Amino acid sequence: MLAPSDVETPTSPAPAPPAGVLARLGLWCARHPVVVIAFWLLALAAALAGRNAVAPVFSDQLSLSGTQSNTGADLLTAHSPGTGTSSGRVVFHIDSGTVTADTSVNRSVTNLTHLPHVASASSPVVSEDGHTAYTTVRFDVQAKTLGHDYTRKLDQATQPARGAHLRVAYGGDLDQVTRQPADDRASELVGIATALLVLLLAFGSILAALLPLVSALIAVGTGIGVVGIVAGTVSFATAAPTLATMIGLGVGVDYALFLTTRFRQDLIEGHDPVTAAARTTATSGRAALVAGVTVVVAMLSLYACGLSFIGKLGFAASLSVAITATAAVTLVPAALSLTGRRIDRLALRRPIAETAGDRDGWHRYAARVARRPWRYLAIGTAVLGLLAVPALSMRLGHVDASADPAGTTSRTAYDLTANASGPGFGPGANAPLTVVIDLGGERAQASDLALTVQHALQNTPDVANVTTPRPSPDGKLLTATVTPAHSPQDETTSNLVTALVDHTLPETLHGTTAHGYVTGTTAAQVDFRDTVQERLPAIIATVLAAAFLLLMTVFRSVVIPLKAVLLNLATTAASYGVLTAVFQWGWGGSLLGLHEPVPIESYVPMMMFAIVFGLSMDYEIFLLSRIADVWHAGADNTRSVGTGLATTGRVISSAALIMTAVFLSFTASPTVVVKMLALGLAVSVILDATLVRLVLVPSTMFLLGRANWWLPEWLNRRLPHLHA
Repeated sequence: MLAPSDVETPTSPAPAPPAGVLARLGLWCARHPVVVIAFWLLALAAALAGRNAVAPVFSDQLSLSGTQSNTGADLLTAHSPGTGTSSGRVVFHIDSGTVTADTSVNRSVTNLTHLPHVASASSPVVSEDGHTAYTTVRFDVQAKTLGHDYTRKLDQATQPARGAHLRVAYGGDLDQVTRQPADDRASELVGIATALLVLLLAFGSILAALLPLVSALIAVGTGIGVVGIVAGTVSFATAAPTLATMIGLGVGVDYALFLTTRFRQDLIEGHDPVTAAARTTATSGRAALVAGVTVVVAMLSLYACGLSFIGKLGFAASLSVAITATAAVTLVPAALSLTGRRIDRLALRRPIAETAGDRDGWHRYAARVARRPWRYLAIGTAVLGLLAVPALSMRLGHVDASADPAGTTSRTAYDLTANASGPGFGPGANAPLTVVIDLGGERAQASDLALTVQHALQNTPDVANVTTPRPSPDGKLLTATVTPAHSPQDETTSNLVTALVDHTLPETLHGTTAHGYVTGTTAAQVDFRDTVQERLPAIIATVLAAAFLLLMTVFRSVVIPLKAVLLNLATTAASYGVLTAVFQWGWGGSLLGLHEPVPIESYVPMMMFAIVFGLSMDYEIFLLSRIADVWHAGADNTRSVGTGLATTGRVISSAALIMTAVFLSFTASPTVVVKMLALGLAVSVILDATLVRLVLVPSTMFLLGRANWWLPEWLNRRLPHLHA
């Protein structure tokens, strides 16, 4: 096989560049490479500078308007100022002696009351052995707005206790203040190094390997800067930057890889670098753009759930993907044109083209699948079905501070509270529930009602402790604190919240005009879980409909998008199954740094569905684009599928390996949610690049034959024609 540098320049007139918007865009970028590259470097610098200037805000604070926990919180804010806003916990511990014998704890609590935005700090609650105490600090603003610098003020306030050699740790909503942003630089470096290694193996040339990686890094850096700028006005979740980096880097390298491979093939076929860059943009660039739009549509579809927290996570990821897709059809053609035939100069081995011809291994494999399509279809379906089985027992919940890395202040506060004994301590002390009784017309009977409610709460299963209900300053509410018997992420705690809301309070207040609510962080998380489960079908329907319509318009077929939708649903289900087995069942969790099983974070399946669906469509689109090219050129179905599989086999395998490595590198993140998303995405890419692309797609297309390309004429007339 000849390298681009071995191909002589044709003596015949150069072929005219292909027509179309993308071809013209690629041609312009190829003719003005310095201008395009300079523009992207300036955009990168401006985006990063803007991010540093706006001081972005990232917070995991949930907005649950209309839920019973939110109603209870609003009532507290209106009738009991200082109790309905954010609250944190400051824990004191001494190994020998008792905290009550040390006045430094009381001095520290007094200092805390004088801090900015502190509404109150409760008297210390002391454990039975006297070694541990905690105070609940309530703020007049949401803790997320205090900023990380507030940690220094907390440390100054608790210095008396620290000076007396007591351990001090912060928990509750103070975790939003004290938690350092996850440092994922090590994961990013591992992912980048692995991507470079795979690119070197795929291209055999240092320059060809560096070009996709450098262009992707420029695009991702610009995207992260833009996400930071937007975060100055839109509060993203703390996982948003990592998610945007992870997805942006994966798809950015993949898109650039596809274009670089096609560019080298065009050089081998005798085209000059400028024309090759234009042709590459019109073909592989079009596929990259369609794939990018599919991912963006899937991400933005998360807004259909009506939860801004999740929708904004998708928005952050879509910004990164949109910028990397734009770079694929502008920056990459410019860089390819500037590099030209020198792309294989620093070769480590003899360069090869996309395919070695009709008799290469990919064509032979396609022929084997064509001979026994039912067998391959059955095997692939069985494997995906087996992997999906654990998903049937998936339990959604919230990963509590017990899963934080050992030594962090949130983990220390959790452990000290959970391991101490006495009322107000134990595992459930980390999941306090606030019961709010809106007395309505029962204010005259408040005392009797308080005793009745307290007795009912104490007799509810899985309740460890209940405080006496106390009236609000205006006498319109009764409030009590319920300490569950189990930890925040335990299923029994979630069941307890449901039992209190659906049974204990309604049955106790039956026949009165009073209404009861359960609020607090744990109750809000249960409401959030229930809301996500309720709205997940809307997300699924939106993503499926959008993807189906897009693919039907691009490929002019009803069968191909339907098949793609069904196969990607199967991939998603299998990814859910692996996620459940690893995190919820604990199979191999220690390899990811988890010391105990945890529930699947409530919003992860919804995020996973949108992301996995979008990313799975990437390879589907690249494969089907090549199959469609051959089909529309006049080949039969078997020839089209075989050629499409052969011409994309090596490059898609390399791209999948790169994306898998990038995602797996992020499993080293200290954030459990990031670990979940990283593993789930890596598994989905592996399955999509092997079982789906190599087994299920060709076997189903061979079985369907010409039906793959069926589109009713009336529908063909109504669908827009996307000529790019």
